[in-house]
Amino acid sequence: MPTVPSEGSRPSANKPHEYRQTAESFGSDAERYDRARPRSPEALVERIVSGSPGPDVLDVGCGTGIAARQFRAAGCTVLGVDPDARMADVARRLGTEVEVAAFEAWAPAGRKFDTVVAAQSWHWVDPAAGAAMAKRVLRPHGRFAAFWHVFRLPSQVAEATVAACRRVMPDSPFDFGALANPSVAVYGPLLTKAAEEIRGVGGFDEPEEWSFSWEWSHTRETWLDVMPTLGALTRLPADASASVLAEVGAAVDAMGGRFTMPCTTVAVTAVRSAST
Repeated sequence: MPTVPSEGSRPSANKPHEYRQTAESFGSDAERYDRARPRSPEALVERIVSGSPGPDVLDVGCGTGIAARQFRAAGCTVLGVDPDARMADVARRLGTEVEVAAFEAWAPAGRKFDTVVAAQSWHWVDPAAGAAMAKRVLRPHGRFAAFWHVFRLPSQVAEATVAACRRVMPDSPFDFGALANPSVAVYGPLLTKAAEEIRGVGGFDEPEEWSFSWEWSHTRETWLDVMPTLGALTRLPADASASVLAEVGAAVDAMGGRFTMPCTTVAVTAVRSAST
């Protein structure tokens, strides 16, 4: 989930890629990130792979290589690009080749790819510069796909999370209320902006939006492992983080110590035109 915590520079909340401290904060606990973050629906991976002209995948903002490993398992050769060397180190250890750079500033050195994907990372990329780079590195008929996971917490857990976050981060520009009432519509601006920039750069067929439904089950322990990897919490001091986790943990305990929540993965995708 894209989250935009407070920073001193206060860039527009509609431009999360400008929050560089948050964008590059996930490596503060890269091992936890890799362990706790969700995998993408296999149906999404299969659809992307089957609609691409070949096996060469560029994974933008690859992090620890979670999505990269899924594409490798599907028979692809994957190169990751990520601005955080700590995340890249974990990805390499787990078998993914990674180059450390922001995608907009990355030097492809003439290399071309059949697919460019961004798993929960495109909001950290300048959408105009990112679209231009995707066009530059894709082969004719190659596919671009950016996707995000939307999850609906049980009301008790969502309410406890919102209350705790508002208490410890009263000045944060992030709308914590979205945690209590999440929906695919929350991602509408991201999908729309990505599609607009793809259209604007030219050289792509008309963008499409895809959606995949799935479920994600948690115990108290596993959910509290996920929470510190969310963008709203990655830069919290340890005592503040512990306070939030204690309140949320109590809410999960009151539900019997476990829950299953419905999730949706939303994607914007476009095929590189052969003629331009």
